[in-house]
Amino acid sequence: MESVEQVLARRGGWATASELAGVVTRHAVAKALARGDVQRIALGVYALPGLPADTVAVLAYDGVLSHVSAAAASGLPLLVLPEKPHLILPPHRRPRSGPPAVLHWADVSSPEREGRITYLPRTVIDCSRMLPFGEALAVADAALATQKLALEELLAEASAMRGAGCPNARRVAAVATPLSGSFLESMLRALLIDAGVEGFEPQVLVSHEGFHARVDLGHRLARLALEAEGFEFHGSRRDFAADCYRYDELNAAGWLVLRFTYEQIIGDPAWVVATVRAALAQRLGG
Repeated sequence: MESVEQVLARRGGWATASELAGVVTRHAVAKALARGDVQRIALGVYALPGLPADTVAVLAYDGVLSHVSAAAASGLPLLVLPEKPHLILPPHRRPRSGPPAVLHWADVSSPEREGRITYLPRTVIDCSRMLPFGEALAVADAALATQKLALEELLAEASAMRGAGCPNARRVAAVATPLSGSFLESMLRALLIDAGVEGFEPQVLVSHEGFHARVDLGHRLARLALEAEGFEFHGSRRDFAADCYRYDELNAAGWLVLRFTYEQIIGDPAWVVATVRAALAQRLGG
């Protein structure tokens, strides 16, 4: 006969009392609890120790993972990971005791209830309700880039939403794109949008005498390229040489390249915008 721990492991780490009843005895469950090999998460719900905090919270509250927690679980980029899981509970349900969590009350669909996580369009919209514009845009861009979400779906979801955060969510949906190459690129683009700096497009292709390269954000008329540089560094002399070749060719093609780091985009956005404005004025003769 399987042990309680083996049954739980086979079922993904947790099970209800009714699911265990046909496989192990109550006495076996009680002994496993006493040994600390199994924990009771909620009334009638048992699990192996060490389950992720999100899973424990979902089970304890019998809710659906949502907002930034659903974004993180879906692999979407966040500037800061949530300290507590965000969950949606059915409307009018009284809160029960459980682990630390941020609780929201709303209706969910049957697939969301079954999968224990909000579906992608809703996750993006819910993030847009609570995150600043740049961070919300980065989530939306990344979701569109997965091709699991179409822009039309996102626009429809934003149009249909009600309540807090509507203006920000609709603004995000209006400018979101699947073309963004990274979280940092989206954050840089958001800075320009917020500042009213126009003319920059994501992932612009520059071609010159057989040379081809894409720049993170490009202003075609000014021939001004903006690159959002993350934590990555040159792993070899060959990589370093290729990077130098790329930027030299862009300059030879008549493009000015400005490179902005994570620390500058996140920590000194006013300087970034001022620098772009100055370069743009110089290039356009303004």
